[in-house]
Amino acid sequence: MNQQAQFGNAQNKPTPANRGSLAVEARISRLESIVGEIGEAVLMTTETIERLTERVDALAVQVQHQGHQIQQQGYQIFALSDAVQTLAEAQHGSVEELEQLTKTLQRLATALESVDH
Repeated sequence: MNQQAQFGNAQNKPTPANRGSLAVEARISRLESIVGEIGEAVLMTTETIERLTERVDALAVQVQHQGHQIQQQGYQIFALSDAVQTLAEAQHGSVEELEQLTKTLQRLATALESVDH
């Protein structure tokens, strides 16, 4: 056998050094795969957080809008209660005027009856 044939056969057989190198390459490949999976998970998590952030922002806008509506309703309730109070005071004044008018009409009726008799 010539020297090249012997050397070629030696390269094809795994030596302890070759086996160690293959094991390191396998570990590196596995680590690269793990790093890739972690990267994908980070990207998916980032996208999920972005979607959640958009939802929270939308909810914050809704809450702010509802807060403004509640504030406006508070103003409306205050104005309505003020109007009801004004109406009650006006009604009280009207009742007093009606009582005065009733008394005056009763005196007038009494006076007319005394003239007829």
